[in-house]
Amino acid sequence: MRALMFTTLLLLAACSKVGEGEVTTLVYASPYAPSHPFSRADQIWMAHVEAASGGSLRIRPVWSGALLSSEHSMTELRHGLADIGLITPIYTKGGTHLIRIQSGFYSGITTMAGQLALYRCLQQASPQFDTEMQGLRVLAVQGGSLPGIITVSRQVNTLNDLRGLRLRAPAELLGVLEDLGADPVNMPMGDVYSALAKGVIDGVVAPLDTFRALHFGEVADFYAQLLIPRGAYPARAINLDSWSGLTTAQQEVLEQSIGIWETALAEQVEIATAQGREQALADGVVFTGISATDQQFFDELYIQEAAANAASASARYGIDALTVFNVARTSVAPDSGVRCMEGVF
Repeated sequence: MRALMFTTLLLLAACSKVGEGEVTTLVYASPYAPSHPFSRADQIWMAHVEAASGGSLRIRPVWSGALLSSEHSMTELRHGLADIGLITPIYTKGGTHLIRIQSGFYSGITTMAGQLALYRCLQQASPQFDTEMQGLRVLAVQGGSLPGIITVSRQVNTLNDLRGLRLRAPAELLGVLEDLGADPVNMPMGDVYSALAKGVIDGVVAPLDTFRALHFGEVADFYAQLLIPRGAYPARAINLDSWSGLTTAQQEVLEQSIGIWETALAEQVEIATAQGREQALADGVVFTGISATDQQFFDELYIQEAAANAASASARYGIDALTVFNVARTSVAPDSGVRCMEGVF
């Protein structure tokens, strides 16, 4: 009974802004612990908002999934379980078809700055992005370091070595891995350590930072440095009712803080990647390279799969995914930059 009362009070406190004289307190919720790289970036943003607002805005964080889950974060945020939250539309099962599928359109982009630039280029090309974010206002878009392939006992030196391997992978990569003879599966990243340890899967497509954050070096021996594209997506948002309740000056502070948050996220990911590499080496993980020929073949296969997925989504959901895919391909410059509309980002 006491636990139920505590949960109820916590939810009630999170569902509203709290006015304290001249101060407005907004609840921020994340499924991650405060020590996670994402959370460290969140804390940098919080400190900036409070300083930039002259103390008129305060952010009260609720960590470790106490308010928002990973799977249902967008729905929970729309219903006001928090004012601001970490969202993962690329893992949402329904309602974000274009945002989810466009994360597979980033072949040729190798930097986080490029990922954000291409996302905004694609967003300009289709109103479907805003439709899928209805009820929320985006406060940060997030990219990430390019993943490789972590395996338990089989060393991957060529694409042929992927045959027969049961690998955890993101949704946009399942078809590519199947074409290469692997047996890909999709599961929450939080379940991967146990699955690797028990032999349920042979490996995982993941970036270097997971060797430190998720301790994969304890259960895996190899890291194949295949450059696998990674997309950007809206990752932080505010409930529209909470947004509407702010003053114009407070809204301007949050608008102007978008770049601060995105920069902090990129910096923390870079730090975590370097730390993950160090941890992997300390754990004795063997790094293997992939030939330029294999990398080129993988890139071509990746683009073919992305085009097929775009065409399928356009037909199935009635969205302009194929148009967005074509914009992505014409916007990626030869130097891995992004050339969108009249400008170069």
